[in-house]
Amino acid sequence: MDIFKSLFYFILAGLFEIGGGYLVWLWLREGKVIWFGLLGGVILALYGVIPTLQPANFGRVYAAYGGVFIVLSIFWGWKFDNIVPDKFDLIGGLIALLGVLVIMYYPRG
Repeated sequence: MDIFKSLFYFILAGLFEIGGGYLVWLWLREGKVIWFGLLGGVILALYGVIPTLQPANFGRVYAAYGGVFIVLSIFWGWKFDNIVPDKFDLIGGLIALLGVLVIMYYPRG
């Protein structure tokens, strides 16, 4: 159950980071109103809190989170920017997720 809880926190953090960053992107790069940027900033601040709920230490959590971020970014681009991932995106994402599994969940003695 702890692994599922941890994975939930990784996904939630990723959605907050990518979603908040995307709102700031839309404000600055696409000329949306300032509220996009402000809301994005609040969401990014909340993203900073979510990883503290993980059971592991800071370095391990943030190293593993990088792999989750890679995969979520690929899917975000597919959903919101209509950039279909190619086989190299998918292979790279799979490698990154394998790294997450090793870093976070490999049994240590």
